[in-house]
Amino acid sequence: MSPGEIQKHQRATPFNPFRVHVSDGTAYEVREPHHIAASARIVFIGIGEVVDGVPVNSIYINPIHITRIEPLPPKGRDKPSNENGHSTN
Repeated sequence: MSPGEIQKHQRATPFNPFRVHVSDGTAYEVREPHHIAASARIVFIGIGEVVDGVPVNSIYINPIHITRIEPLPPKGRDKPSNENGHSTN
């Protein structure tokens, strides 16, 4: 995925949380715009526990390995899902 496409999601106003899917099947949630940064060769994602607004861990991914971005509902507004993870509504 192009860094510009990633930045479009990061800079959306208002910001909407999203999940980044990677070619190895891993997915990472981005709940705050400052928890991700993208350049031509690397995407930084803050992961794990957040202390004082800052994630304590991070990963770096080549943007070519980002396969898609999935919008997430704001925290506390998750729809109930069935055992397959599909919305029940």
